Amino acid sequence: MTSFPPGGTWFDTIKRSFADVPIDAANDNGISTTEFLDASESLTTLFDLLGSKAFTPVKSDLLGNIKKVRDRQLAAPGESETLQALVLNELKTGKHVATEGLVWLVRGLDFTAQSLRHNIDNPEVELSNSFRDAYGNTLKPHHSFVVKPIFSAAMSATPYRKDFYAKLGDDNAKVQTSLEKEVKALEERVTILKSFQGRKEAQW
Repeated sequence: MTSFPPGGTWFDTIKRSFADVPIDAANDNGISTTEFLDASESLTTLFDLLGSKAFTPVKSDLLGNIKKVRDRQLAAPGESETLQALVLNELKTGKHVATEGLVWLVRGLDFTAQSLRHNIDNPEVELSNSFRDAYGNTLKPHHSFVVKPIFSAAMSATPYRKDFYAKLGDDNAKVQTSLEKEVKALEERVTILKSFQGRKEAQW
């Protein structure tokens, strides 16, 4: 069974693309919370295409952190229209559940973006190398010795490059264009959030 419509790509099937997540440039590059969480959820289904149970913990980790941020948004919708507002308003209450969840979510998305970027830019490299490389740069330094082997197993379980790209669509040019667009949009939003999270008022 294919995971994309005839003549289309897997990216046509997702609920929301990162390219459709608004950034309010006039308001401290505020990133719209609802759309960002929808796009993050959509991206987690990419791990299903990798076809290995080894990726279940990676996906679960992302979904768990999405839930922490969404729970805060549902509890205080008026204070959570952008991710930045959500964080600053939660920290004012003395709590940091969603704020910490967002830190981990951004790390997971950064890992995904770096994996895919490395693979786009290096057409001769297998996915496992791109994923392992990105894991070392993003999540690994923050993971405990218990979690590292679980994630390392996933990095080794990635399919061959050609098999993965075939699951994204049968027209390679379309797949590359869609993948580049999604990764570029993801990178832009991750960069904004990492910069924000590095600021003193966003920490606890």
